Amino acid sequence: MYRWLLLVMLGTAAVPGMAQQTIDPAVFRALNAAQSAQQQGDYAAARKALEGAAAQSGSLEEALVWRSQAYVAWSAGHNAQAIDWLDKAVRSGKLDEDMLAGERLNLAKLNLGERRYARVVELLAPNQGQASEDVLQMLVQAYRGMNQPARALPLAERYLQANPNAADIWLQFLVGTNADLKRYAQAERWQRQLLARTPDDAKGWRQLAALQQMAGSNDKALATLRAAHTKGLRFSESELDNLVLLAGAADQPWQGAKLLAGLIDNGLLSSTPARQEHLGLFWWQARDRAAAVRVLRPLAERSGNGKHWLYVAQLELEQARWQAGLDALVQAERVGADRSKVRSWRQWAESELRFEREKRVASRN
Repeated sequence: MYRWLLLVMLGTAAVPGMAQQTIDPAVFRALNAAQSAQQQGDYAAARKALEGAAAQSGSLEEALVWRSQAYVAWSAGHNAQAIDWLDKAVRSGKLDEDMLAGERLNLAKLNLGERRYARVVELLAPNQGQASEDVLQMLVQAYRGMNQPARALPLAERYLQANPNAADIWLQFLVGTNADLKRYAQAERWQRQLLARTPDDAKGWRQLAALQQMAGSNDKALATLRAAHTKGLRFSESELDNLVLLAGAADQPWQGAKLLAGLIDNGLLSSTPARQEHLGLFWWQARDRAAAVRVLRPLAERSGNGKHWLYVAQLELEQARWQAGLDALVQAERVGADRSKVRSWRQWAESELRFEREKRVASRN
């Protein structure tokens, strides 16, 4: 795949800046022979020609031989060897500035292919202020490979500023990376740009709502889903359920409760027993026990499920509503809830209720 790069530039026309530098004729012939063999796919002959080149140590000829050996190895698929040879040529200090810039870029490409991300950054970062599209792409990939996405963000943003019609993958990278870094406002901004390109993409609207929900803007998330629905876009119930579950995964039960309640109230999700239970548990996790009881008590009355009545009993008792809790325990026992759990909660509630009565009697005396 890299053969288009394998241009072993030997003559004065192919090697800018070398016209004033003397190259030993024997080494020149060896380089030419290696180039010819390489172009014919005879890598063994190319290596043999280069191994016979009597280049003086520390000379330009030696650097050119190393460079040629690198490209022969690269074209033969031996990338690790190619990196070693080309690295020696780059570090030699013998290549002119024009040639050195090209060799550093090719060396970075080789290192990127071998996932040597730190070396890619070392080679390309010093001149990133004037970086081309290829260099910016390589640096972004290298920083991601080093698990340093924050350093890749400004490079990707710069590229998009210069290329507003860049491929969607650039915008997707900025959305995903900002979201990973919990920079939800920035992620939303780039997601809106993606959505502007494909306004009828339901997935894009759902992604926008998810970002708003993760930022705690449940009203905005719900408004986004309603807007998509108005446009005629439809989401499956499982997609909306998963969006709600994001709140639980992010330890945001209050946001999850608000979003789920809004989806049900707006008719985007049907009000099933499972969703009512989920809604009640969200409120409970958010420590809004009164709201949880308002959801779970009617659910228990409809379902006749002992687990639901135990939920109600515990919620009432946590609010020191002892009689209401005891009444819920009676219902739980009646419909077959775990007797040991019912007994344990009842003993605690009755002891607390007795204590409160004794306090009231004592206060009157």
